Amino acid sequence: MTRSGSRATFYLGCPEPHWLELVDVPLFVSHNRLSRRKRLPKARGAWSLDSGGFTELQNHGRWRIGPDQYIAAVRRYRDEIGHLRWAAPQDWMCEPIIIKGGRVGPLTFVGTGLSVPEHQRRTVENFLYLRDNAPDLPFIPVLQGWTLSDYFDCIALYEQAGVDLASYPVIGLGSVCRRQATSEIGDITGALAAQGLRLHGFGVKKQGLERYDEHLVSADSQAWSKAARFAPKRPGCTHRAKNCASCLSYALAWRADIVGDAAPAPPEPVTEPAGLPAGALGPAPCRTCGDHIAAKPTGRPARYCSQRCRQRAYRTRTT
Repeated sequence: MTRSGSRATFYLGCPEPHWLELVDVPLFVSHNRLSRRKRLPKARGAWSLDSGGFTELQNHGRWRIGPDQYIAAVRRYRDEIGHLRWAAPQDWMCEPIIIKGGRVGPLTFVGTGLSVPEHQRRTVENFLYLRDNAPDLPFIPVLQGWTLSDYFDCIALYEQAGVDLASYPVIGLGSVCRRQATSEIGDITGALAAQGLRLHGFGVKKQGLERYDEHLVSADSQAWSKAARFAPKRPGCTHRAKNCASCLSYALAWRADIVGDAAPAPPEPVTEPAGLPAGALGPAPCRTCGDHIAAKPTGRPARYCSQRCRQRAYRTRTT
């Protein structure tokens, strides 16, 4: 789906992996959301995989899983979920806050203590390893940098390694999501697109699409979730949450506003036959592993199948 007059495919940032089996709009799903699930959803439409690098470097200043483990995970996603269009590598963002550490609002960054050239070297090195050791998987190269000259330095690193970036159907453009309202990013995307590079903008919000989507072949955003967190619940939503920060209906309506199409109807909720007590058909799958949750005769519907999965979810939220 593209915006009227635009050629960029828009991937809706997806916080709930089970949405993959509910809608067929392009979705962008994080490895962090999928990695602990025992049962994976079956995708109805095309989707792409975020490696979760921003969160990994923000919270830990390093990658805690090796490339072989990541390869195994991506192969599982491709085989079990299906319709995987491409996967991001384990790249290293180059924002100063990622490198130096500190606080931005409520967010704390531990810092890597490295440099932009070192982040670029590690990004290219990881892509080469993934490509060479898993040629059957659709890993894409990612350009990292901070200034325009940084991005051209990153291009040079790929060229020195024998990678023809112009031959790839899509190339990730990193370290742009926190400064997309500036003319600087328009200059960067324009200069790189002029090199014949087909760019995907990571975390590009509405402002960014309005400014430079003509330089992109695709973009993703989960900005809708933050907007929903501080907005009243959408009319017609019947979920128990106090806001729509994880609401599929809200996300689809937000996406429709971005791409200029009518919002696709969310799937109809499962209804229980008349005469059955509430919850008789059982709760939704476990939010951590995706396994079945045994229905309880009383109380609120369970969200996790076991105490272990509940603890994993807590650690994911707080680490």
